[in-house]
Amino acid sequence: QVQLVESGGGLVQAGGSLRLSCAASGRTYSTYNMAWFRQAPGKDREFVAIVRWNGDSTYYADSVKGRFTISRDNAKNTVSLQMNSLKPEDTAVYYCAASAAIRRLAAVSETEYGYWGQGTQVTVSS
Repeated sequence: QVQLVESGGGLVQAGGSLRLSCAASGRTYSTYNMAWFRQAPGKDREFVAIVRWNGDSTYYADSVKGRFTISRDNAKNTVSLQMNSLKPEDTAVYYCAASAAIRRLAAVSETEYGYWGQGTQVTVSS
């Protein structure tokens, strides 16, 4: 069992940066693959980035590649998303998710994740 709590969202101007954090509780956190998803108003939730359980591999959606960086600290039970060069289209509620097992690193379907946080709002103004 893993409980996830996101923080770090807020309002930022286009071109700015934000760092999201997700604090996890649960003894087996370090064995879970961790991801970030986002959901904009009126749209489906979409995959943003994933980091493998041991931190050795990451995968990004094309829309954020080169601008966002996902990382994790298993000693602190946290996963972070550094977001740079933000655009208005990055405005969304961002969710942290955990998956015990994935078939491939590009685990972009939310059905592969069994645990979710409550979300944190990111708003990018133009």
